[in-house]
Amino acid sequence: MPKKEQSLKQLAAFLPPRTYDAVAHYLQQYKVHLTVARERKSILGDYRHRTTGKNHRISVNGNLNPYSFLITLIHELAHLLQFEQHGNKVFAHGREWKTIFGQLLARFIQGNVFPPDIKSALQRSIENPAASSCADDVLLRVLKKYDLKDSTRKMVEELPQQTLFKTSDGRIFEKGERLRKRFKCVELKTKKLYLFSPVYEVEAVKSVDG
Repeated sequence: MPKKEQSLKQLAAFLPPRTYDAVAHYLQQYKVHLTVARERKSILGDYRHRTTGKNHRISVNGNLNPYSFLITLIHELAHLLQFEQHGNKVFAHGREWKTIFGQLLARFIQGNVFPPDIKSALQRSIENPAASSCADDVLLRVLKKYDLKDSTRKMVEELPQQTLFKTSDGRIFEKGERLRKRFKCVELKTKKLYLFSPVYEVEAVKSVDG
């Protein structure tokens, strides 16, 4: 996926106000090679630890809103700090990472850089953060409120039951009943059942022809 390395001054445009100095401090201290990537469906960010002749490398999707961008960058910085402290001897999203990620988040929360609703969602999960903000439905639901609005995109939970919707790969589904934390949906072409997160974004369609 094409990426573009960002200078520190350009990075400010992707971040919420009053966060640039703190972020720049970590990037400079650990000589991080930061790139801003185009939208990736499977991940929001990525970290590669330093090796001989190469610095730490972090990438973050550039289509994220400033708060999502910051939280994703903090997520990857936590991986960097974990590597500095433990190398490859611990699990990627284990106890050590959760502790470091929580400590980093707490510093930004204390700096009042997040709106009250995001702050509340982060405080709820800070003791046991998910491996990705995409895996935390409460946080993801709040963060989506700050995305640029696209009238064609809806979260699965916003659609009435039996509504047809299209995913980003063009497949069409019919929304079914909720099973605990996920919605049971049928792909029209194959008749196979799939479970969708309530906050997964899709495009509602009126017919099979869209």
